Amino acid sequence: MYNRVILVGRLTRDPELRYTPSGTAVATFSIATSRTWTDRNTNEKKEEVMFIDVTSFARSAEIVNQYLKKGNKVLVEGRLVLDRWTDQNGQNRSKHTIRADSVQFMESRAEAQNSQSSYSAPSQGGYNPQNQYVEQNKPTSSPSGQNSIPEIDIDDEEIPF
Repeated sequence: MYNRVILVGRLTRDPELRYTPSGTAVATFSIATSRTWTDRNTNEKKEEVMFIDVTSFARSAEIVNQYLKKGNKVLVEGRLVLDRWTDQNGQNRSKHTIRADSVQFMESRAEAQNSQSSYSAPSQGGYNPQNQYVEQNKPTSSPSGQNSIPEIDIDDEEIPF
């Protein structure tokens, strides 16, 4: 059996940090992901938005709480879990959430500030479950100040998955 989820989205609210009785940090946050496509019958552009709850633990939870704010773009890797509970009316409830193994920042500090966020995280970094900070590959600049990696314009319909 295989249960692996990889999502890229923007935080819909600031993370909430709590601690278990044993002292383990738990951060909960929600991300929004979307996809756009063109309806073949009407040629109309359509968009589907999904809101997904994410739970992160231990040092990863503390880093998420410290650096991420509503609107920040992140890559979340983890597994799908089914949370079950009984509500105040005695009804059994359930919902799927993501249990994050890794949360990576997808924006530089300047990009995050431009997207109405204010965090002071190092640019293009993330956290992996082995409690190590991960620096992502940064584009190198040429003498003219331009990125040496060209930007590629790909329509969502061209991606095969």
